[in-house]
Amino acid sequence: MAALELYIIRHAIAADRGEEYPDDSKRPLTSEGISRFRKEAKALNALGMSVALILTSPLVRTRQTADVLSESLEGNPPVMNTDSLTPAGTAPAVIQELSRHAKKGPIALVGHEPNIGELAARLIGARTAFEFKKGAVCRIDFDVLPPKGTGHLRWFVPPRMLRKLA
Repeated sequence: MAALELYIIRHAIAADRGEEYPDDSKRPLTSEGISRFRKEAKALNALGMSVALILTSPLVRTRQTADVLSESLEGNPPVMNTDSLTPAGTAPAVIQELSRHAKKGPIALVGHEPNIGELAARLIGARTAFEFKKGAVCRIDFDVLPPKGTGHLRWFVPPRMLRKLA
């Protein structure tokens, strides 16, 4: 059994950047984004995904994605904001945050591209960043957390496949 199961998720479809949202941190999910991600989260629940904690960027679109995930999973895991997952966050900061919570059980991270694609690659020792579509999810298992250990990619699922499973 792994010391930590980690799920990395890109936020769902959000409103476009532009005059309506001059502050990028306030862009919400679209109704289509919420609807699609609810189906994806339902599929994750049906597949037996279980987490003890959801860590998310505090930006509106990621927090909304994390809240939909929490509502959909068994036990409605708590959602906690962390600045390490903002677009300005760094992989070492995320790893440090993970080490604080790893003993709680499986953890989900909800963040932004390109950061989470780079983080996922770094966590498994890959040289090329993953490309996360909006709502995509990957699972990485760890026996020992970085920087001492490297994770093992268990799966990486695009959002369309999850919706078909729902």
